[in-house]
Amino acid sequence: MTNNDLLIRLRYALDIKNSDMVEIFKLGGMELSKDDVLKILTKPQFDEDGEIDLSNNDFMLCDYETLEAFLNGFVTFKRGKQEQKPGHTKAPELTGKRDTANNLFIKRVKVALSLTTEDMIDVFYDAGLNVSKGEIGAILRKADHRNYKECGDNFTRNFIKGLTMRYREPQQQ
Repeated sequence: MTNNDLLIRLRYALDIKNSDMVEIFKLGGMELSKDDVLKILTKPQFDEDGEIDLSNNDFMLCDYETLEAFLNGFVTFKRGKQEQKPGHTKAPELTGKRDTANNLFIKRVKVALSLTTEDMIDVFYDAGLNVSKGEIGAILRKADHRNYKECGDNFTRNFIKGLTMRYREPQQQ
């Protein structure tokens, strides 16, 4: 699953408007026009080798940094700007391993939507996947932790499917 797919699916699951997408990118430190956002939200075309066709002018590839900027902006959009505590400086950027796009996606969406581990278990259960606290904990760890587990596409798809069921579809009573 590409980073573009992650954004397309999250946008659908949470019913995020195009103007809000532009604002979220801005909050994450990226100035993108509405046209640029629409290009990112376009499904990629593939060439005969199975590679993404980058010659299409109606498509813009969402790289890791763009995805990270969006997710950081999404946290700020949902939770508000975090004020710097007096006497604290921003933590230096670590040079260790970095998360996969799927792990980063799940971590940041969890924070943005203020989901607890139990909420996440419920989201996965709604999508038809039974997961344990340990599995979720392994995915939420830092990339250089010994118990870190890379999150696969299927796991992420189920997470987004559960979010769609929870936030987009009408609640049945």
